[in-house]
Amino acid sequence: MFGRRGAAVALSSLTLVVSSVVWAPAGQAHESEHKEGVLCTGSSTSTYDPALTLVPRQTRVRARGNYECTVEPGRTEPATGYMEGKSPAASCITLDSPHLREFVHYADGKRSLIVYDRDTTLRVAGVLVVELSGRVVEGRGEGLAAQRIVTALPRQLPTECLTSGLRGSEGGARLEIGP
Repeated sequence: MFGRRGAAVALSSLTLVVSSVVWAPAGQAHESEHKEGVLCTGSSTSTYDPALTLVPRQTRVRARGNYECTVEPGRTEPATGYMEGKSPAASCITLDSPHLREFVHYADGKRSLIVYDRDTTLRVAGVLVVELSGRVVEGRGEGLAAQRIVTALPRQLPTECLTSGLRGSEGGARLEIGP
């Protein structure tokens, strides 16, 4: 049916596949376990010190997130996040090159430490959309890219940017850890 040559090719292919699976170093099998992506959605509450105005200035940023996370296919669990750091030139318009760290605590006891070093900020009709990008440096998802997108409304009227400034914001958050 295959002939001698076809049987040899099929047998060689099967041997290669089996040897690849059986002889894979233990570290590689373990490594893929930690490279699973995580997708979290929920809410975020942020505070700014000093309050954001139209004039860019160094600002301390703090945020708390409450998430529902898919940590593996078919399994979700609650998680909380705490983020803190500085933006060297934050204003009502932008966060401008923030240096932020987020500690995410999952219900199963695992954690992720994420360092964000890039941002994109957009304000449309009073709604602030902030996309933070970085990398997981410890814990679940270590070594993977991380992206946090927050769509928030200020706690005060946007006209406060002209006077005392915006002290905080609240909104929806999406955290994605993956390749």
